[in-house]
Amino acid sequence: MIPSPDLPRWHVPHSQGLADPASPAWDAIPSLPPFLLADGSGSAVQQTRVRVAWDDEALHVRFDCEDRDAWGTFERRDDPIYEEEAVEVFLAAGTVDPVDYFEFEVSPRGVLWDGLIHNPTSRRAERVTDKSWDCPGLRWAAGRGLAREDWWGAFAIPWRGIAPGGPPPRLWRANFYRIERPRDGEPEFSGWSPTLTRPADFHQPARFGVLELSSR
Repeated sequence: MIPSPDLPRWHVPHSQGLADPASPAWDAIPSLPPFLLADGSGSAVQQTRVRVAWDDEALHVRFDCEDRDAWGTFERRDDPIYEEEAVEVFLAAGTVDPVDYFEFEVSPRGVLWDGLIHNPTSRRAERVTDKSWDCPGLRWAAGRGLAREDWWGAFAIPWRGIAPGGPPPRLWRANFYRIERPRDGEPEFSGWSPTLTRPADFHQPARFGVLELSSR
């Protein structure tokens, strides 16, 4: 199916020098709108700023997270960081509602989870996750912010890992998510395009927004 007209769309600028999360080039990249709660009921309390850009080598994504209690205990790649706190990127080339897509996550401790998802019906019982897949050439990082326990996470997702064999497609279905579990309050699940689910379920491909890579 083609994406619903109510889904968000975003023009992704072409830029250089973003592989370094500390690069001043990030200052010129516009932010997506503030995150909404997964059920669509309102804005997230602890907000997340996402910036996205691309170059000839990779799609670059940076999250900056307001957080009063950033934490995590997992230490190894592909540990279930989604059970604690994490930011997430879901991606699929093209504009149709995806059945197969890539998932990337990073925790406040810099632990990565990446995998391939086969999701033919958007039902958990029929979803297949391949966490053995490691994206070739993927780069990621995380670190503390400047206030409270704010933190950031960043990805450089190489085209050769998600769209090999030529220039990257101009159009992508995508969503950006945040799992926030303060130890002194209730969990908060938020994202760019709310999945309109309660309890929260990020694996709703029909709710992925649309990214359009700008011309150079």
